[in-house]
Amino acid sequence: MSSSESGEDEDWVFYKDREEWNDISPIPQDDGPHSVVSIAYSPKFQDVYGYVRAVLKANELSSRALGLVTDAITLNAANYTVWNYRRVLLKALNKDLHEELNYITSIIRKQPKNYQVWYHRGIIVQWLNDASKELSFTSEMLHRDSKNYHCWQHRQLILNCFKLWTDEVDFTTNFIVQDCRNNSAWNQRYYAYINTTGFTDSVVENEVSFTVEWIKKAPNNESTWNYLTGILNAAGGLYKFLALQDEFEIMLKEGCDSPYLLSMLVDFYEVSLEHNPSTGKQNGLRAVELCTKLAEDVDIIRKEYWNYIKRTIESHHLLS
Repeated sequence: MSSSESGEDEDWVFYKDREEWNDISPIPQDDGPHSVVSIAYSPKFQDVYGYVRAVLKANELSSRALGLVTDAITLNAANYTVWNYRRVLLKALNKDLHEELNYITSIIRKQPKNYQVWYHRGIIVQWLNDASKELSFTSEMLHRDSKNYHCWQHRQLILNCFKLWTDEVDFTTNFIVQDCRNNSAWNQRYYAYINTTGFTDSVVENEVSFTVEWIKKAPNNESTWNYLTGILNAAGGLYKFLALQDEFEIMLKEGCDSPYLLSMLVDFYEVSLEHNPSTGKQNGLRAVELCTKLAEDVDIIRKEYWNYIKRTIESHHLLS
């Protein structure tokens, strides 16, 4: 017998009062002799979990144990031990995993940011070896909350396991257009390229253009700058793209004082110093100037960091 979704229906019968459970002695919660903050568990919660601990200890693999576990999940769907026991029971009882997928779908729709439910779903899908519902389901959930990290994580699991990355770049574009600050979408975009074409010359050219466009729209969006740094490094390093340095200098002169802009310019000048020493003093002094601006004006909260970077540049390139 399972509880209703409300968990408090009038027809509920405590397990201690159920004749079919008379052979089991519940094990009460033991918080130790000196519990600092005792949790006020409801009588129903204490009853259900007392029997869960008992069947776990007895390693009972039965339909009634599965029903008990279902009630336990209704009361606390974030309990890893209960979900793990449920998976043991599903296998031992040879249960229909498609029904289980429907069950977990209903829970996720109510608790979309519960890590345990997504983890359980990922295992069930892999056991079924069937991802036919997963991309549409994750799309549905992400359109409800485009920054649901657990959903993005599950989607990435499915894409990796079933090699379904083909259309993922376009999928991320839609979310970036809706909200360019969606870090998960930028992260997903990076791995979509890693798992499909890689960062070929044409891909890098298009992605740099795409990303710089979004940087200009929201220059204080760290996600976009991180993505740009990632693709440039994946394509061989910043020193191969020094033309961007001039474009970012123009943005700075036009009044954009994003700390991420100045930080990337520092990176560009440092790279230029390493790969083209003949430009040494001029680029080194510009990097020091930018570090000073970051430390004293734009990114004061990290003042000590930028002063350290400035001293390092001066020391390494004999500018002091």
